[in-house]
Amino acid sequence: MANRLLPLPDSLPPADQQLACLLVTDLVGSTRLARRLPLAHYMALMTDLIQILILHFEAHGGQVLQHQGDAVVCLFTPAQVPAALQSALKAHSRAAQLHLAELLGEQLQLRAGLAVGEVLTGPVGGMVSAYGLPVNLARRLCSAAQPGETLACPSVLPYASAMVLQERAVSGLSGFEDLRTAYSVSAAATDALSAVPGQMKTG
Repeated sequence: MANRLLPLPDSLPPADQQLACLLVTDLVGSTRLARRLPLAHYMALMTDLIQILILHFEAHGGQVLQHQGDAVVCLFTPAQVPAALQSALKAHSRAAQLHLAELLGEQLQLRAGLAVGEVLTGPVGGMVSAYGLPVNLARRLCSAAQPGETLACPSVLPYASAMVLQERAVSGLSGFEDLRTAYSVSAAATDALSAVPGQMKTG
């Protein structure tokens, strides 16, 4: 027990605590896709998809933190929650319309999860990473989403109350078993989200 109370080493990189919105997107059925395609084709497809998603989220003002295989983690400020929701909605169509996937005879679908809360951000291995419950919750919501769906935690409501959020029951989220309600962001929200000024970079 005493060892747990030792001071942290001075060599730890500086961290920044902030309220943030975390967005996680993941490709549905990536393992089956990897088994079905030649490795070179699978790698080219994943590279194309990840590059497009990174550029897409950055165009909406997000900061891409990391990607793990076919998953992308992105950070937005609370004021950018409408932009995060809009980028998640449009990411589904971007993936579905990927030209290389069409050439390979594949139809790609994403899942997405969003959560708002306190996180610590800082450099890890030369890249900016985020730590905190919103990161874990966004991942769990992403996993719980249906193909083509975006699930948001209740904490997004103060920042997106005017948007089209449909309440949906959730259960069995590892580490968040007490969470019973999330919000599905319907495609009908796109027009309302687009009406929010100053959310997307144009140049």
